[in-house]
Amino acid sequence: MRKWGDRRDAVKVRNLDGMHHYMAYLMPKRTDAEVYINETIDVTELLNYIKEKNASGERKVTLFHCFLAAVARTVKMRPLLNRYISGKKFYDRNDITLGFTVKKQFTDHAEETLMIYKVKEDEVLTDITDGITSWLTKTRSGKKTKNPDDILNVVKHFPKFMMHIFMGIMRFADSHGIMPRMVTDVDINYCSVLLSNLGSIKCDAVYHHLNNFGTNSVVITIGVIHKELVADDEGNFVPRDVVSIGVTLDERIADGFYFARSLKLVKHLFKNPELLDKPLSEVIDFEF
Repeated sequence: MRKWGDRRDAVKVRNLDGMHHYMAYLMPKRTDAEVYINETIDVTELLNYIKEKNASGERKVTLFHCFLAAVARTVKMRPLLNRYISGKKFYDRNDITLGFTVKKQFTDHAEETLMIYKVKEDEVLTDITDGITSWLTKTRSGKKTKNPDDILNVVKHFPKFMMHIFMGIMRFADSHGIMPRMVTDVDINYCSVLLSNLGSIKCDAVYHHLNNFGTNSVVITIGVIHKELVADDEGNFVPRDVVSIGVTLDERIADGFYFARSLKLVKHLFKNPELLDKPLSEVIDFEF
């Protein structure tokens, strides 16, 4: 039940320890508290799993779809990743939302559009794949979808003094949790995790900053699949398919130990990709 101080999308954290309360004032901006992690993940088993999934031709599961499913599962099991700070107060989100940008065509001047995907408790990998594929098909075919560009294309005609007033109103609404749904439902600054699939444009994972606007506390960039020599259980180096990722987090929402164990879970899911066939509501056995 919603209480005084809760937001439309989140519950206020009321049992916060003194250290974290202090950190919100010590580092009041999200960009003051960025932690960046660069990691290489073995995706050999995952690629074999994707190949089996796509054998029937019913749908095309991609590495990015698997990342979305794995991140959703990780956030479900590691709820502090779904926390954000706004107005120096801590909040736990009600939903798991994944945001990303999509180019309508792979050209320099092609339009980009934004998507926020809310993951449901009963969804598995194929549900996420079908939902995103359907949305992309509509977007790239020119069918009307919700897009913050609709708002920005009007705002861009404001004179400079009006833009300052507009942004002042936006920042006030953002800080006090009264931003309209027409913004929060489509702006990726308001998602649990923002992902950028740089591998799709043949680019490796890079550092991506957080924003002081909105509520997003975790950004992940995904690089190109490539071969590397990896030590096996016997200490022998064998060629494996790997991908680099870059993760930027707001360190105020949890500590480094929590983040490291969360990354360990992602690696476990990619090593055992059949776990992505289980709905988020189903508990999986994993020793941190």
